[in-house]
Amino acid sequence: MATFSSLGVQKNYIKAIKELGISSPSEIQEKTIPVLLKSATDFIGLAQTGTGKTAAFGLPVLHHIDTSSDDIQALILSPTRELVQQIKKQLFKFTKFNEQKVFVEAVFGGEKIDRQMNNLKRTTHIVVATPGRLIDLIERGSVDISHVKTVILDEADEMLSMGFKQDLNRILKFTTKTDRKTWLFSATMPEEIKRIVKTYMDSNAPRVEINSNSLVNANIRHHFVKTTIKEKFQDIVSFLEKRQAQRGIIFCRTKAGAQNLATYLIEEGFSTAALEGDMQQKERDKVMRAFKKENLQYLVSTDVSARGIDVRGLEFVIHHQLPEQLEYYTHRSGRTARAGKTGVSIAFILPSELEKIHQIQKDLNIKFSEVTV
Repeated sequence: MATFSSLGVQKNYIKAIKELGISSPSEIQEKTIPVLLKSATDFIGLAQTGTGKTAAFGLPVLHHIDTSSDDIQALILSPTRELVQQIKKQLFKFTKFNEQKVFVEAVFGGEKIDRQMNNLKRTTHIVVATPGRLIDLIERGSVDISHVKTVILDEADEMLSMGFKQDLNRILKFTTKTDRKTWLFSATMPEEIKRIVKTYMDSNAPRVEINSNSLVNANIRHHFVKTTIKEKFQDIVSFLEKRQAQRGIIFCRTKAGAQNLATYLIEEGFSTAALEGDMQQKERDKVMRAFKKENLQYLVSTDVSARGIDVRGLEFVIHHQLPEQLEYYTHRSGRTARAGKTGVSIAFILPSELEKIHQIQKDLNIKFSEVTV
């Protein structure tokens, strides 16, 4: 069995990740780390969220930083503020036992740009950013990416589905002047991602695919419950009542739907809150903190708001409505069954939506079973 040491990871990093409870490499880490440590290369990694991607690219990028230089040497682009903060926090923890400090800055929307501009005046080796905010900073001349050697696209398919295509193209164009390498990580490989690969990356770039025959984590059981519009809320309550010791996320398609369901569940005595796009950033952060600290048992969320949520130990995901886009089903259900655990993804459907269940089964190569609550 591979160890971090046999993959070529330095002792100080091994000590730090051991302290974080990571003792042996996950599949993506085992296949990615040696490739990225040994050579300066473009790279494509296809893996679901929750497979350990951050360490798979984070450890190699830290190894490649020249701490004697003050230049920004790596860019990590991620779709949401939550993910950006998470990556920065993890990189910081990985470097706990480093003798030479690696400086990482996070930049994202929803926070005053002036503060981020000031932070970037300090020595910075790695910038973790949402694409939109990075473009803002480049245009203001507040960030110098002319020495960047590595650009990492994390959750690339998510970034495109959130409308960051133009921003990504601009950032990749800005950095072509340097001999930069691009490491692209994605759960799926839609046409637009293939286009980015073709335009900006080496056609012989090594490619690692985890669970290539299964787009969805094999540890997730997929269920559906037939219900009616009138009975749906009550059926969700019945499901939750039987799982009082468990935690999970409930997905709604609209902001109003998320608010209405959260209000209903709170009135029924459940420990829950809504997370949706109209909320102030402060409010969002407060809800996320409470959920992560287990002060909230359930989270009711829209698809966009749940991007970047990485909470361990969620036993189930509920689909109040099936998502409009197929990849949303993959992203939603991927919130459960993390780090080798099992989980349940359950959809509450109207009889007219049965055809959609068959379609998801076929397209994602998964099996749904009908259950009652």
